[in-house]
Amino acid sequence: MNFIDIFSDFKSGKNIDRPTMMRVLEDVFRTLIKKKYGSDENFDVIVNPTKGDLEMWRVRNIVPDGEVTDEKSQISFQEASSIDADYEIGDDCYEPVELEDFGRRAIMAARQTLNSRLMELEKDDVYRKYADRVGDIVIGEVNQILKREFLILDDATNHELVLPRLEMIKGDFYKKGDMVKAVIKKVEMRNNSPMITISRTEEKFLEKLMEQEVPEIEDGLITIKKIVRLPGERAKVAVESYDERIDPVGACVGMKGSRIHGIVRELRNENIDIVNYTTNESLYIQRSLTPAKITNIALDTVNKRASVYLKPDQVSLAIGKGGANIKLASKLSGYEIDVYRDNQEGAELDDVDLDEFLDAIDGWVIQQLKSIGCDSARSVLALSPEELVRRTDLEEETVQEVIKILSAEFED
Repeated sequence: MNFIDIFSDFKSGKNIDRPTMMRVLEDVFRTLIKKKYGSDENFDVIVNPTKGDLEMWRVRNIVPDGEVTDEKSQISFQEASSIDADYEIGDDCYEPVELEDFGRRAIMAARQTLNSRLMELEKDDVYRKYADRVGDIVIGEVNQILKREFLILDDATNHELVLPRLEMIKGDFYKKGDMVKAVIKKVEMRNNSPMITISRTEEKFLEKLMEQEVPEIEDGLITIKKIVRLPGERAKVAVESYDERIDPVGACVGMKGSRIHGIVRELRNENIDIVNYTTNESLYIQRSLTPAKITNIALDTVNKRASVYLKPDQVSLAIGKGGANIKLASKLSGYEIDVYRDNQEGAELDDVDLDEFLDAIDGWVIQQLKSIGCDSARSVLALSPEELVRRTDLEEETVQEVIKILSAEFED
């Protein structure tokens, strides 16, 4: 009996493996048998996965005529002989059951049951696959724009993903057909259907972007210890290298900022501070407050508070726009940070921190200068252009432009 002609809707187009499909089909037909005969205990249902054939056999033991005590498990010799003349008493009689025996209404009900079962399996399959991928990056196309969320079609599976507006970076703007990159935040069953929520504001998104851009992270040579973010504004990343020959900060920034540039663009120009992780809490707090330079620090390790003293021109840098820098530094270090002005008499403030020039000089260029020990304008101007080109990955044209900007500060 070829049941594929009747159940052709389920032969293709279902994202279910063949063994599972065969098992579901067997269960559906056993349900038909139970309804018609009261039990399926004495029936064999054989599904042929290659040809799409289904065989159903009713198996009963042959007993002498007049000695049938259980019609479900026994059959008289006379009745068995009408099925096959070669049967003998004591044999098992195999009687074929035809699909048509169940009637058209029962077959249609079986189709509906099968459809329902396969839909459930597909939903479970989608849920299971995405639940195992929470924290992974996905790329999809904007399919529909709703009031509170965007519906995205996963480029790899064509399944629908949900990007709530609250999970979008400030400055994100998409129209239908645009491609979106995000991280899978959570997977849950809602109204008996899998709902896959993706996010662009999670710390995990930045972590995965860095893994993609920095091979040393993927290879395990550099570890991301912690990430804190104010999406679209600023982020701080603490990294550590297990190989003394590798500078984790330099590796993450890349030559001429090549690695960090792509990430910054993806995050709508989010300012990313990458710092070396250390177990020295005092030093870690100092690094967390980058780009500010502190003069002194007092720790209260019991209450996890840090009193940080800075020169007047460094206070605004430490606090950051809208308090963003100090807020992230506190999250990164685990300390509540209090900032104080260090008003030392006679201190000459005739130098300017390089981070004061972030509006005029790219952040990755400043990082290159800092990597050779130049963290102020005068420390850069103290070196010749040739020396700066030789010791950094900067081009001569870039160096000349930096010198011009820094020199103008002191001319003013």
